[in-house]
Amino acid sequence: MANPTMIPADLLALMKRGVSCIVASRDAAMKPSVMRALASDVTNTSITVFVARRQSRQLVQDIAANGHIAVVFSHPASHRTVQVKATRASLRNATQQDKPLFERYLASMEHELAQIHIPVPLTRAMLAHCIDDVVAITFEPEQAFDQTPGPQAGVALR
Repeated sequence: MANPTMIPADLLALMKRGVSCIVASRDAAMKPSVMRALASDVTNTSITVFVARRQSRQLVQDIAANGHIAVVFSHPASHRTVQVKATRASLRNATQQDKPLFERYLASMEHELAQIHIPVPLTRAMLAHCIDDVVAITFEPEQAFDQTPGPQAGVALR
């Protein structure tokens, strides 16, 4: 990460735990593209999010063209939210070696969404995928923002 200390430890822990994750980019005309991530892998140095290629064609095309990415991580029960942005995201095909990340993320999301009464079968359907159709997007955050609803929403994390 550009500055690992820019994200407070509690928010970094939230991101690493596996919470709701939405991925966005934009094209040259600034038209946005958005998709829910199927999984995420957050380390102290980088973030990888995974999206379904067929459902995310425009998003993948935009990131491939310009490298710009914005990702929000949000705790469903509390709406505690952090947004990270970067301008040098890279793409690769997901592989069988990524499967443990999907399993961990699914287990976390089943737990998180059950807290707000979303049934496990619905969570599983929402995150269902074929690994051959998944794209991994990796980046080092350059900016981070508190996006939790309230008076601090939009404040840059430094």
